[in-house]
Amino acid sequence: MTPSIPPLLALPGASESTLDLLFEADAIVQLVLLSLVGMSVACWVIIIAKAKLIKEATRQSQEFLELFWGSRRLDHVYEETAKYPDSPIAEVFKAGYVELNKLSSAGNQGSPGAPPLLGATENVERSLRRASAVEITSLEHRISFLATTGATAPFIGLFGTVWGILRAFQRIGVEGSASIEVVGPDIAHALIATAVGLAAAIPAVMAYNYFNTRLRVLSSEMENFSSDFLNIVKRHFRTG
Repeated sequence: MTPSIPPLLALPGASESTLDLLFEADAIVQLVLLSLVGMSVACWVIIIAKAKLIKEATRQSQEFLELFWGSRRLDHVYEETAKYPDSPIAEVFKAGYVELNKLSSAGNQGSPGAPPLLGATENVERSLRRASAVEITSLEHRISFLATTGATAPFIGLFGTVWGILRAFQRIGVEGSASIEVVGPDIAHALIATAVGLAAAIPAVMAYNYFNTRLRVLSSEMENFSSDFLNIVKRHFRTG
């Protein structure tokens, strides 16, 4: 006599059996699974959107730097910044150029105040630093959700696992038997909760670390550009 194969291991109907098993799960387990699936979907939406944004920001920043160092006129560079809407370095330059233009206009009008060089460099530096902070904050938006998912999803799945095992022990007490027919469904629910928790957490953690590395590179490039731009401003006021 051929031994019967459990439904989950029967290849022809495996997907249908798994789906039926999920629908038959306890309400708490279903809530855990729905929460994890929702978190996973949200993470993948963020991952795809941020990957495109950071890739475009990196590409446009490199193109803008080539334009900046290849041009001899800052006003020409400012006019071309509209071609690089996703470049954080272009936005930093715009903030510094606008502040520099204001100071130059005020100096031409003979406005009283601090010494020209000191006042100009301090004001431009503040504008550059403020613009850099705004750009980094914009790029980091929603990335923290990936870290939250990576940290909490395994524990949410573990909660579903513990609950499923608890249900299995309760069923053993009621049925007075520990056969696979009695405890199998609840154990399966427990294992599914663990698997879904890990499936949600692993991509989130990997993407979070990857994006953090890319953002550190962009942040470093903005700092370097700000320093170079300040040096240009200082030379401008010394010679002007």
